[in-house]
Amino acid sequence: MRRVRVLIVDDSPTIRGIITNVLSGDAEIEVVGTAGDPLEARSAIKELNPDVITLDVEMPKMSGIEFLEKIMRLRPMPVIMVSTLTQAGAAISVEALEIGAFDCVGKPDFDGLAEKVKAAARAKVRSLGERARPAERRADYRPSNKLLAIGASTGGVEALLTVLSSFPANCPATVITQHMPATFTTSFSARLDRVCAPHVQEASEGAPLLPGHIYLAPGGVVHLEITGGPQPRCHLREGPAVSGHRPSVDVLFSSVAEIYGRRSVGVILTGMGRDGANGMKQMRDAGAATIGQDEGSCVVYGMPRVAFELGAVERQLSLSAIGAAVLDLCAMEMRGAA
Repeated sequence: MRRVRVLIVDDSPTIRGIITNVLSGDAEIEVVGTAGDPLEARSAIKELNPDVITLDVEMPKMSGIEFLEKIMRLRPMPVIMVSTLTQAGAAISVEALEIGAFDCVGKPDFDGLAEKVKAAARAKVRSLGERARPAERRADYRPSNKLLAIGASTGGVEALLTVLSSFPANCPATVITQHMPATFTTSFSARLDRVCAPHVQEASEGAPLLPGHIYLAPGGVVHLEITGGPQPRCHLREGPAVSGHRPSVDVLFSSVAEIYGRRSVGVILTGMGRDGANGMKQMRDAGAATIGQDEGSCVVYGMPRVAFELGAVERQLSLSAIGAAVLDLCAMEMRGAA
């Protein structure tokens, strides 16, 4: 099997050396070159034709964000951003993911970078002009007491922006687990809140689930699940990773199946691995309507594929069709009701 060819772009010789050592330790990866700034990188891309680029966010001559945008417009290819995990770095990283970066890793911890590089080489990369466009915002949606639960991972920033930006201000109460580092979800929820009609917030302990509100699981430290009672609420639970993740989509979906059952709709979007498949199967078995993103519109057809093969997904839809479909499902009478 041909090795994945990687170009490392970073203004720090030390970081270039560290990333080279990390990636060179994987027999399926070949570091074909390094560059200290975007201008060097531009020449190296033409000469070396890499499969994947690792790109520093902060660099001289041109920022990583500016360079990423040029790449995604002129020569789309998988790019993994390298960023400090500060709040400022997180905001820039979320912007990079929105532009089309495959994923982000934080300095100086490069655990998992080799696996992300190999996954990136297999991913579908679209130019900015080919990205999914949100449907027109719905003005005729009738509020309901249903709960919408969404799980996403790699490629989820673009996917969630596409789906949620079409939601009206009175959308169903919505809970989301998106795999992200701890500092990223604060920036991402703020970004979603700026561009979406409903109120988007990072989920907090005890927050009541209300129509017109979207709750994003905090990254990296706790699981988001739903607790019952007269007024269902968000519960942030400490504990080990589930299905390889914390927060875990499986944990969220499982709690939704238990508390809401057929009064819920589940959606599983693009992402690596299988997190969410078992939880969505529990939702479907409890009577919930379930949708999976189809292979053609996924950046990585991993989580939706496993859920579909498990029988957890009722319908597979393209990303651009999911927003309208879930609103229709949430507006419908409960299954079995008159």
